[in-house]
Amino acid sequence: MGDTRTADETGQGPGLPPVITFREPGSFARSVMAERHPALIQQVRDAFPYGPRQLRALDALLHEIAHGVVEPLDHGSPDRDLWLEWGREHLGRPWFDTPFLWGESYFYRRLLDAAGYFGEGPWRGVDPFAPFKRAELSGGTVEEELRALDDLVHLPAAERASALLHASLWGNRADLGFRGPGGVPEPAGGTPAGGLVADDGAALWSLLPPGARATVAVIADNTGRELIPDLVLVDHLLRHGHADRVVLHVKPGPYYVSDAMTADVADCVRRLAGASGEAGAIGGRIREAMGAGRLDVRAHAFFCAPFPYGRMPGDLREELGSAALTILKGDLNYRRLVGDRLWPGTTSFTELTAYFPGPVAALRTLKSDVVVGLEPRTLEELERSGHAWRTSGTHALIQVRP
Repeated sequence: MGDTRTADETGQGPGLPPVITFREPGSFARSVMAERHPALIQQVRDAFPYGPRQLRALDALLHEIAHGVVEPLDHGSPDRDLWLEWGREHLGRPWFDTPFLWGESYFYRRLLDAAGYFGEGPWRGVDPFAPFKRAELSGGTVEEELRALDDLVHLPAAERASALLHASLWGNRADLGFRGPGGVPEPAGGTPAGGLVADDGAALWSLLPPGARATVAVIADNTGRELIPDLVLVDHLLRHGHADRVVLHVKPGPYYVSDAMTADVADCVRRLAGASGEAGAIGGRIREAMGAGRLDVRAHAFFCAPFPYGRMPGDLREELGSAALTILKGDLNYRRLVGDRLWPGTTSFTELTAYFPGPVAALRTLKSDVVVGLEPRTLEELERSGHAWRTSGTHALIQVRP
């Protein structure tokens, strides 16, 4: 992956709002670094019977975040030189001075190092987030959601499509990195529809008319309770002719606690195929689609890079440019799509995504400050509400740029 930065992408371009950092007291980003990341280190520490080396490294990372400066990866790390280049503006500075997007990504890379994921020894390749993913996938909530698929079988195709799109959208509330002690919040107003701040669902379906021999790209976010409805939506696209082929893009390694990797796709397909009723039928069709090449799983290295999509390498740009539609799931993908900046909420989504190589749709539950493309009246009402609507996971959006 070459360095293709422009002035705008490094935060130095004229007339742009500032890049979000962890620096601002009381900000959501600061709470992530000051509270969520230390809590995650402790959760990972408690989840495995690590030896002294891993425990010391995890404790050192915790101390470094609170009291030190950003240190480089250890000598011998396979991507040390890459991160030295990517972090040349940030290494040696306090963690709280780094950009939110870069600092979060580097934190997770450092956490993997501390847990021995890339090192020589018995912990090499052991996903430190696997226990959390497996617990969710085997939980009773997933079982209930799979049984609920039986209720959709006899709906007209258009109603079923809308229901599955919204299930995929709201599944992002199950993000394990977002879930606090009180669990996942319910949508505003008690119903998912009540929490939509923008809804271009009709525009999305207009780009995928039945019978179109189209390739659709889906850039996944979380596994478990989000990836399962994503796979159900993919099955609908293929079965009803909205797509002839789907390419599912996942992370090449552990990232952001619950982000989906190829192994997680396999786990979710097995969970579906092993269920009764409609869920089991969907799981069987997904397996067949994968075997026939109609559902292809990809894991490009860029998906674990700390950059916006404006810096995607040429091969990924070419692939996404050939798709009839690219669907980006989740909050992190949205931040990378529009830029992790303090944009005014009415900034044009279409203009900010004009660089993207093909039609693009964002399905996102709001869990960070960035949001664009809102109608002025909608933004005014949300701001007057007094709720933390940008970060609480109670609101969502579907935005499309044809």
